[in-house]
Amino acid sequence: TGLGMKVAGFTLLAVFLALVSLEGVASHGVQPLSRISIHKAVVALDDRAYVKASPSVLGLSGQNAEWLTIELSSPNPSIEDWIGVFSPANFSSSTCLPDNPRTTPPLLCTAPIKYQYANYTSPTYKDTGKGSLRLQLINQRSDFSFALFTGGLLDGEVFGMAHPKLVAVSNIVAFANPNAPVYPRLAQGKTWNEMTVTWTSGYGINEAEPFVEWGQEGGEKKRSPAGTLTFDRSSMCGAPARTVGWRDPGFIHTSFLKELWPNSMYSYKLGHKLSNGTCIWSQVYNFKSSPYPGQNSLQRVVIFGDMGKDEADGSNEYNNFQHGSLNTTREIVRDLKNIDIVFHIGDICYANGYLSQWDQFTSQIEPIATTVPYMIASGNHERDWPGTGSFYGNLDSGGECGVLAQSMFYVPAENRAKFWYSTDYGMFRFCIADTEHDWREGSEQYRFIEHCLASVDRQKQPWLIFLAHRVLGYSSGSEYVDEGSFAEPMGRESLQKLWQKYKVDIAMYGHVHNYERTCPIYQNVCTDNEKHYYKGALNGTIHVVAGGGGASLSYFAPIQTLWSIYRDYDYGFVKLTAFDHSNLLFEYKKSRDGEVYDSFRISRDYRDILACTVDSCPSMTLAS
Repeated sequence: TGLGMKVAGFTLLAVFLALVSLEGVASHGVQPLSRISIHKAVVALDDRAYVKASPSVLGLSGQNAEWLTIELSSPNPSIEDWIGVFSPANFSSSTCLPDNPRTTPPLLCTAPIKYQYANYTSPTYKDTGKGSLRLQLINQRSDFSFALFTGGLLDGEVFGMAHPKLVAVSNIVAFANPNAPVYPRLAQGKTWNEMTVTWTSGYGINEAEPFVEWGQEGGEKKRSPAGTLTFDRSSMCGAPARTVGWRDPGFIHTSFLKELWPNSMYSYKLGHKLSNGTCIWSQVYNFKSSPYPGQNSLQRVVIFGDMGKDEADGSNEYNNFQHGSLNTTREIVRDLKNIDIVFHIGDICYANGYLSQWDQFTSQIEPIATTVPYMIASGNHERDWPGTGSFYGNLDSGGECGVLAQSMFYVPAENRAKFWYSTDYGMFRFCIADTEHDWREGSEQYRFIEHCLASVDRQKQPWLIFLAHRVLGYSSGSEYVDEGSFAEPMGRESLQKLWQKYKVDIAMYGHVHNYERTCPIYQNVCTDNEKHYYKGALNGTIHVVAGGGGASLSYFAPIQTLWSIYRDYDYGFVKLTAFDHSNLLFEYKKSRDGEVYDSFRISRDYRDILACTVDSCPSMTLAS
């Protein structure tokens, strides 16, 4: 039977959006789906209303994203009518589980994966009752239906108006193979000559054997098996991830491609071998392997934080949650032939407990992550939840408590629940901290940070970069200035002596949604007054906030510090280019056009790294 027939038997469903003043939205924004409190919408199916979706079968040519057309009609149209996209298509109360209680059955127990106003592209809808929408769907391992609601997006009782009403449900739409392997993402392995490939599918290991077929371009191909992980609702720490935001994550596979030749081109494709011996294949992708640590070659790195995701069809956009995200993605894709590795330093997709958004994010970054390593750090919107061991006891992860980030993406950490790790790329050493766990002196992470910084051979890898989500160094963001700390309290106090002792070149952060660059600095004092061309020893560390990846922007405080060289209240990202062991170019590019708006160069020799400055060398004996 169709969903419409099932729904018709209900007296109550619910989909509804709690009242939130848009003026009160903080710089971190509000997840649009979080406004849905499934308790007020009334079923009022009307035979005169309809929603028709076409085509009903997507991906017939193997594509994993496709546009479709929604035709809709309502006998009593309103400018507040909206379409909710539900997946799985049966969004009835049968999906409710014991840990997702409902006050009066039957109530809806799952949020839509996206929604859009009915008149978004039909300005005459209010007068004619006829409208159409173009929506983009991605392959997410299940079917879809589209529901027309009238009565607006807010609980009617607040205003003495009618409740939102479900008036029509569409036909079911599905991809030709909803289980297909999708959205591969590359990441560096635990050694320089290892690349990992992680992807998502609907095939459990009892249904099909996952593997990657790969090899050098033009050479013999080999097959490497993949490990398979998944998780269930009980792995979530709270609502909405455990309740209305829950969606089956499918199966997450990771394969390890080993003993790669340095700086060489490889092709690969994902495979699942079914029990009858046939194989389900993805398309063919290509990547370039990492250079040997210390190898002298052109090496280009992109770094940003807080990008989030956005919808190409304009859905979920009434509060401008992350409208810089698609621009950042677009500009990185445009320059991809000149990029070797990407670091997204926390606040990945802002799913905030609505698990469907992780699939949509991996689809958005697919052109990037299938071609170059896409390395992530953990942020507050991935990890933080009260009583779960996070350093900050807030609700920012929406109950995910790190599970989605550490499952959907591979990082070469000893324990992915502790999201700190190091990785080498040629002449670069990157030390990635996890600001959502304790980083203070004496902690386990502090010991990792010191080891990462101390163990690099600076003659071979002169460019030492520290990455973290929250600002542990310097920021003029209004929230930090209001606290009087200009960063996370205890951040500099705990870590600046390590940055100085081991001569970290650049420390880069997200969290604050803007761009800011400092002078080389130690203990709040600039160690070099140059702004664009540094020759010889820096004598301090340059701190950069690159949190303008896409989420709603953060204000600067109306104060000018001596150490802040450049600020930009806009979306953008950073690119580092190492030309050789002595020359590094830093560029800040705006997401709107990909042009460079701030830059500096460092030129130095190995002896400049060895040179002693304040607190960077042990005392020496006077004996000769």
